[in-house]
Amino acid sequence: MCAVENLPPRPGLQRMSDPVPDADDLPPARPALARALEARYGLLAASAGSLSCGDALGAAAPLPGETVIDLGCGRGGDVLRAAALVGPTGLAVGVDGNEAMLTKAREATAGTPGAWFVQGDLAAVPLPAARADVLISSCAVNHAPDKAAVYREIHRLLRPGGRFAVADVVSEQALPDEVRSDPAAWAACYGGAIPEREYLEAIARAGFSDVRVVRRTAPYERGGVRVLSITVVGTR
Repeated sequence: MCAVENLPPRPGLQRMSDPVPDADDLPPARPALARALEARYGLLAASAGSLSCGDALGAAAPLPGETVIDLGCGRGGDVLRAAALVGPTGLAVGVDGNEAMLTKAREATAGTPGAWFVQGDLAAVPLPAARADVLISSCAVNHAPDKAAVYREIHRLLRPGGRFAVADVVSEQALPDEVRSDPAAWAACYGGAIPEREYLEAIARAGFSDVRVVRRTAPYERGGVRVLSITVVGTR
């Protein structure tokens, strides 16, 4: 298990002091994207439907005593399951940028030892480096304008020898400008999709080894474009 003594106590982890970049400080397209994501996921926080596009937790297979970080944890379902898998000597930390989702996640895991949450950006997570044995994410990285930055952050968070499993949406080919520039399409999990080859290149450039696609769905249509879900694993 990674040392977690330097991690803040639970109340501090739930609301870290490190600021998420203000929307006004981001490039022009990003404030609109932030508003679209907030609107969509604020509503989805109250729903019961699945927001996943694959079984990242199953692909990662956390072991007792390990530390797991879930990027884009949503309502906290995988954090709850990860906490059960790692047991009382392990730790499961959920990261999400949506306060409504985090509220639901904290409610769902209330009384669960070792289940903590932090609000933050996926490309700038307010947690110490090299603290996770396992990092998972499901249908979240596609929302990030800079996927390479997210995978560099995953690399930073994992200890040497740690592993990741990410389920995400990619496109069959480069998306047209009218889709790429539509914040609602990004929030709906297809506007931010990039071709699988580019996605895997971003992972490789972050420094990971043994990168493999362990699941790939048949392509399907969203908003007039064709996308598919993949589950990727790799080792730091």
